Amino acid sequence: MEMLNLSLPATNRFASSYLKQSAEILPFFHYRFNDLTEDQKRVDELGNRQFPRKEAAEHIETYMERFPSSEAVKNSLAKLKQENSVVVIGGQQAGILTGPLYSIHKIVSIIKLAEQKERQLGIPVIPVFWIAGEDHDFHEVNHVFIPTGLKVDKWTYPERVLEKKMVSDIVLSKDICRTWVKDLIENFGETAHTTELLAFSEEQLLNSTTYVDFFANIVMELFKDYGLLIVDSGNSKFRLLQNEYFTKQIEHHAAITHHLLEQQSMISKKGFPITIESNEHAANLFYYNKRSNERVLLEYDDLNNRFIGKNGGVSFTKEELVAIATEDPAKLSNNVVTRPLMQEWLFPTVAFIAGPGEISYWAELKQVFEHFELKMPPIVPRLNITFLDRAVERDINELHLDLTTVLSKGTTVDKELFLESIKDREVTDLFTVAKDQLLKQYQQIEAKTIELNQSLLPLLKKNESYLLKQIGFMESKLEETVKLKHDVVLNKYARIDYSLRPDGFPQERVWNLYYYLNLYGFSLIKGLMELSYDFDGRHKVIKI
Repeated sequence: MEMLNLSLPATNRFASSYLKQSAEILPFFHYRFNDLTEDQKRVDELGNRQFPRKEAAEHIETYMERFPSSEAVKNSLAKLKQENSVVVIGGQQAGILTGPLYSIHKIVSIIKLAEQKERQLGIPVIPVFWIAGEDHDFHEVNHVFIPTGLKVDKWTYPERVLEKKMVSDIVLSKDICRTWVKDLIENFGETAHTTELLAFSEEQLLNSTTYVDFFANIVMELFKDYGLLIVDSGNSKFRLLQNEYFTKQIEHHAAITHHLLEQQSMISKKGFPITIESNEHAANLFYYNKRSNERVLLEYDDLNNRFIGKNGGVSFTKEELVAIATEDPAKLSNNVVTRPLMQEWLFPTVAFIAGPGEISYWAELKQVFEHFELKMPPIVPRLNITFLDRAVERDINELHLDLTTVLSKGTTVDKELFLESIKDREVTDLFTVAKDQLLKQYQQIEAKTIELNQSLLPLLKKNESYLLKQIGFMESKLEETVKLKHDVVLNKYARIDYSLRPDGFPQERVWNLYYYLNLYGFSLIKGLMELSYDFDGRHKVIKI
């Protein structure tokens, strides 16, 4: 493997400014990223705080017993119990077959940054991946996009989930899942690695009960040798560690919302869009209603001094909700505002790995953290990676395209210039003259029609439109004939976009890891992990 570092704009303006560490962005964060002096300040700050290290490590150890393990994982668990250890953490939803590539890029980022920080700081640094199993948006994680011909094909996992269940509570039908995964892999086409990939998937499925289990088994089998630890926010036993912190959130719910809105107002005044949807009634907690088997977002009703379900159905006094947090915290879960707080209370975080959207919403939380006399951890942009197949690289070189432009905008402009250059000017001129003459003749016919029988004008217009359409049809047919002569070149443009900018989106937001495992085998992961990465905001192009 070979890696190129390119400077590309981020997917949103706020994230682009953050990568540059611009002066207008810095006030929204407590630390600069990728600065060793800032890291040391953070380590010193964490040293003055208390964390439930032992309890968290014991929970993770028990939780991970069901998943593939290694000496490196055991070593990470031992490190987590040490008083001077810190973590690099990041999270993602549990997408089927790991979801889009950026989920894998995030895991790679967490592991590689932890390795780097451990060398730089001289203390134990553990990579932790937070699976957002408490999320109930099943439709966001139940599909993958795969290449079919030169089209992007959406494959949706066929089991339906009607309730707003947490993903952690969704049980897999192994027979349905096995058939779906087998069909998907076979759709890629058989390679030297297909049999191994099918066997790998079968093994992980056999060891899985829930949707999150399947995700976790795949991830840990791929990354167990690098000491990765995982937690599932939807795991009821994990939330037993959180009762004290849920109580804090309930007691301070009004302050949390107030400071969020204040911070959002500051960001908005700088001309940046707001990421987190909120209002003055937000309680920033979910309640898991076991009767309806759904996760209900809570709001605060000032008139009645009660926490109520956003869509009705449940209602609690503050005292009742605190009692739930104390006695049965598995009934509560965090939203996008309070999840970072919970993470901060549970783990000594030296760095949080964030995607472009996460960078934006963390900026909106600064005053919320300060209310609890906390600082947000350094927010480190995850690695943005594109896999560049050697055949696609040859196409780019043969067409004399700029890789940076292709990755950020695709080939549309270059392709249009090429199409313009191969046009048969004589054909274009002949059809232009034909259409002009037709229009002039019909102007004269129209004048005569008005004179003789004005009621025939609609029929005349229809007749004129039909003839113009027929001329256009013939013109397009001749243009297609010209294009066919250059089919080899046009297919190169199509292959480049299909690989690097499918449907106009970055590769990492569309394609799934399984497509690449089928092509290149599991050595792809080993090759990824052997590379050395700089967390400098530049785009990583990996030639495979």
